[in-house]
Amino acid sequence: MVQAHNGRQPIYRKAFAAAAIALLVGVGGCASTSKMTTGSIGAPRMAKPLDRMSAVELNGAVATYGMAYDKNPKVKAVGLGYASALQMAGRNDQSLAVMQQMAIAHPKDRDVLAAYGKALAAAGDLPKALETVRRAQTPDSPDWRLYSAEGAILDQMGQSDAARTLYRKALEIQPGEPSILSNLGMSYVLANDLKSAESYLRQAAGRPGADSRIRQNLALVVGLQGRFQEAETIASAELSPEDAKANVAFLRGMLAQQNTWSMLKDKDERKG
Repeated sequence: MVQAHNGRQPIYRKAFAAAAIALLVGVGGCASTSKMTTGSIGAPRMAKPLDRMSAVELNGAVATYGMAYDKNPKVKAVGLGYASALQMAGRNDQSLAVMQQMAIAHPKDRDVLAAYGKALAAAGDLPKALETVRRAQTPDSPDWRLYSAEGAILDQMGQSDAARTLYRKALEIQPGEPSILSNLGMSYVLANDLKSAESYLRQAAGRPGADSRIRQNLALVVGLQGRFQEAETIASAELSPEDAKANVAFLRGMLAQQNTWSMLKDKDERKG
């Protein structure tokens, strides 16, 4: 497998893993933790969003958030930021432990419950993740983030039609929201409908507030269709030239083999 120059897995490799469990942007957007990484009230201020950090920078962010969490373990912004950083670093069990404590401290907070659902899903407990997100929702005043989070979990459980219904409900409440459009696009990635996936991801990437992960998802889908130069151009706006080239090299190698789609899914399910 091609490795990026700094020893990390290629971003496309990581992106497909996240797409396969519908969590790359999906549930992560529901608690707005990406905004908290830049310095919400009570949380450490970071130089850049977590999804733009190198492995070394991300480890530093985990350490910084960890110190803040040790001092203020019940502060919402600190706990959500710490859990998000841990998830980005692949430390899902520890992220879940943090969110369990946050849910105890904030048992009715919808942002916290949504992030707890994300942590449960990342740790593989999908039924409990679904229960947690649904418990946070209120029918008389529905939250689009929770609809989107529930959809992401249902996508992971193979219930794509139900997931897309929820994404569209979320868009009725928050029209044009890039994280919802991205979730919808990644849902079609799971179904190997790459044209539909690209359409939604291009809409998402063109919206104000679209973050790096959305554009990386778009580059992934373009690359999976064999348009490698275009994928590299999109990725180069987010990544170093070396990482962008490594990603495209990985995709070229995988797409040159038989049964590529199944192989990609199998490799990512093993996290190998």
